[in-house]
Amino acid sequence: MNERPSFDTPLQLMRWIGWAQRRGAEEWVRERELTQEQSFVLGYLQQQPGAIQRDIAEITRTSAASVSSLLQGLERRGLIERRSDAENARTKRVFATPAGIALIAGFADAMLALDDSLLAPLDPNEREHLQLLLTKITAELPEPTR
Repeated sequence: MNERPSFDTPLQLMRWIGWAQRRGAEEWVRERELTQEQSFVLGYLQQQPGAIQRDIAEITRTSAASVSSLLQGLERRGLIERRSDAENARTKRVFATPAGIALIAGFADAMLALDDSLLAPLDPNEREHLQLLLTKITAELPEPTR
């Protein structure tokens, strides 16, 4: 029998909830035989079709070489394609293919369902109260950065 961890502060409890949420997201991605980075890049390309490799390196905070390797893996699976830029043939634009977009379709809905299951012990009034408290706390925090 596993012993439940003991937490002494609300923020420790929030980290535990964050861990459960992250684990659910990782499982969803893993079921599609993707890494977190690949999934993120496919989502980014869905929103920013035709991004260049430098943009992807910047948004993922990785090197151009790492992005190149990641894109090669996605390209081998037919999930992205690179096309020459119309104005500069040396520049390659990166697009998620329909297969790539289909593979990650449903992520937002899956995460909403996960949120709902994590909050299942709370009734609607408790959920609203939690939302108000968390909104009050986050109002004082700086905007998150990528």
